[in-house]
Amino acid sequence: MRIPIIAGPTGVGKTSVSLNVAESVGAEIVSCDSRQIFRQLSIGTAKATAEERAHVKHHLIDELDLEDPYSAGIFANMAEKRITDIISRGLIPLVTGGSTLYLNALIFGLANIPQVDAQIRQRLNERIQTESSETLFEELAVVDPEFARTLDPTKSQRIVRGLEVHAGTGQPLSSFFSDHDPPQHEYELFVLTRDRSILYDRINRRIDQMIDNGLVEEVRGLVAAGATPAMDALQTVGYKEVVRFLNDELEREEMIDLIKRNTRRYAKRQLTWFRRYDQATWIDLDHGEEKMIIEILLNSKFDRP
Repeated sequence: MRIPIIAGPTGVGKTSVSLNVAESVGAEIVSCDSRQIFRQLSIGTAKATAEERAHVKHHLIDELDLEDPYSAGIFANMAEKRITDIISRGLIPLVTGGSTLYLNALIFGLANIPQVDAQIRQRLNERIQTESSETLFEELAVVDPEFARTLDPTKSQRIVRGLEVHAGTGQPLSSFFSDHDPPQHEYELFVLTRDRSILYDRINRRIDQMIDNGLVEEVRGLVAAGATPAMDALQTVGYKEVVRFLNDELEREEMIDLIKRNTRRYAKRQLTWFRRYDQATWIDLDHGEEKMIIEILLNSKFDRP
């Protein structure tokens, strides 16, 4: 059975489309998101609501705590087990999300990267706080230029990943990409898209809504409960800017503008990444093509279980 994946840039509308598709074909959703799995992150991750999850069963949402490790490799292993279980119950697993490295690990298999001492990542995350991601990006460009070419200085966690693998193994991260275990399932990728100006407007309005819903208060509560800025989840767009605001490094409007800018840039990088998948089916939501996904699944292209 080939497993459908609904992907796309942040803010494009993946949640509503996936819920509609899942209800139409009788599917369970497997979340491919690097942050929605954490119970403590809600407002800044735009999770499906409790009501929406009551209508359609979701997997890999609210299952870990911030202190728990999570990576593309851990995700792929967890997702494959959930997919196998869903199929065994006679249902369709529908993977949904936009975390590009996580999707890549699921579709193409896992690179065999040796385990690296967690203290190396901790030190690099601390350096992000005291120095800058630009400084670490320059270091990455020296030790792993191939991997660095796929990034820019705003992708702090991927920069840290490249540097930690080099520090822990003596080899560039890119050198491991050709050596990987094959995936357990085959996948069919649908990429949602919109006109760039419409997508950016949706992103800007979404950030305003997050602020109104209490994003700052959410982060303030996390910090009060002991979360540190060096935690991976708080190094991501939408959270790291609020941490800077709480540390009096940014004014409130500066924080909001920076979240919007960084989110738009992230969406642009996601779209660039998805274009590398030659077999992907692109769905233009501005022209009502969502029904194409439902029609394809209902027409048994996916060999229903």
